Amino acid sequence: MNNPLSYDGKRVLVAGCFSGMGAATATIVKELGAHVTGFDIKRPEIAIDEFREVDARDDAAVRSAVDAVAANGPIDVLFYCAGLSPVHPDFDVILVNFLGLRETVEACVPHMPQGGAIATISSAAGMGYLASMPELAEFLALSSRDEQRRAIEAKTDQPGFNAYAFSKMCTIFYTLQRGATLAPETGVRINCISPGPTATPMMPDFVETAGKSYMDRYPRPLGGDATPEQQAWILAFLGSDLASYINGENLYTDGGTSGGVMTGSISAAALMPDAPS
Repeated sequence: MNNPLSYDGKRVLVAGCFSGMGAATATIVKELGAHVTGFDIKRPEIAIDEFREVDARDDAAVRSAVDAVAANGPIDVLFYCAGLSPVHPDFDVILVNFLGLRETVEACVPHMPQGGAIATISSAAGMGYLASMPELAEFLALSSRDEQRRAIEAKTDQPGFNAYAFSKMCTIFYTLQRGATLAPETGVRINCISPGPTATPMMPDFVETAGKSYMDRYPRPLGGDATPEQQAWILAFLGSDLASYINGENLYTDGGTSGGVMTGSISAAALMPDAPS
C-alpha cells in the first residue's frame, strides 16, 4: 500500500526554516522524501536541499525568490512558518506574520499543481477572530502598504490592541476566506494551525511581553508546552495526501485550551492579561 504521508517526489518550500516549527517541519518532510527549499533571513543549520535568503517583509524579494524556485519545477507544498513575536515593532509583526504570509501564498499559487497544499501557522492568540470579522475583512481589503501601515498605526492607539494577536486573526480569516476560492480555482488546498505555548526560541519573548505569571497560569490541558516537532507533524499531515479533503480550516493545536474556553470548561479569565503593575 502506498504511504499517503510520503513526500517522495514532492518539491516543498518552507518559509521560516531557520528555527522552531519551521526548522522542525523542514526536517520532517525532508525525512519523508521531499526536496526541500527553505526561505529565511538566516541560513539554518538543518540539512535541506536549497536555501534562499528572503526577508518576508519585502514583497519583491518574496516574488523573485518564489519565481527562482519555480524555475526548477513546481512547488507541490508550501509551509509558511515565518513569524515575529510581540517584542518587535507592530507593523513589522503584521508584515511577517500575515502580509508576508499572504504574499508568499499568492506568489506560489501559480506554480502549484492541482492537488498541491499550503499550511501556515496562526496562533491560539487569534482565537478572537470571530468577534472581529468586519474589522479583519476591512484590513484584508486594503491593497497598498501605505494604507495598511496607516490602518495599523491607527489601531495602535486603541486600548487593548495587540499587533501579534491581530496578525494571527488575519491569518485565520484569510485561510477560511481563501480556502473557499482557491481550491475551485486551482485545486490547491490551504489550511492553518493555531498552536498554544510551544517551546520555540520565541517563547522567552512571550514571557517578556505577557509576564511570567500569565504564561505560568495559561491553561495547558495536556500538561505542558508543545514541542516544535509536535506542531510540525501536524503541518506535515496537512500538507500530505492524508489530508486531501481538509481545506479552508483553522486547526487549533493548543492541547484543548481553545475548546475549553469556548465551551466554558476553562474560564476565559485565565486568558486575560495581568493588570499593569
